[in-house]
Amino acid sequence: QVQLVESGGGLVQAGGSLRLSCAATGRTFSSYVMGWFRQAPGKEREFVAGIRRSGGWSEYADSVKGRFALFRDNAKNTVYLQMNSLKPEDTAVYYCAASTTAWGAARQQTEYAYWGQGTQVTVSS
Repeated sequence: QVQLVESGGGLVQAGGSLRLSCAATGRTFSSYVMGWFRQAPGKEREFVAGIRRSGGWSEYADSVKGRFALFRDNAKNTVYLQMNSLKPEDTAVYYCAASTTAWGAARQQTEYAYWGQGTQVTVSS
């Protein structure tokens, strides 16, 4: 089992950057596929990015590709989401999640058994 705690959210102007962190408890962090999802007001929660257990490969939603970068430090039990060139439409609560699923299902939020509490990101125009 793993517990996840996100940090790094806040208010930023359009074009700015934020780095979200997700710290995990437990000794088996490297056994989890890690993902970030977000939920904007009035919208369903959606996939943002996912990263393999080893950290050697990550995938992104088309809406953030080229602007966001996901990486992990298994020695520190932490995954990071670097968000650049932020847009107002990136405003949402961002959630970190952990999964034991096969990599091919990394975009499916139903495959993630463990979730953080979420951190608010607000991008002003």
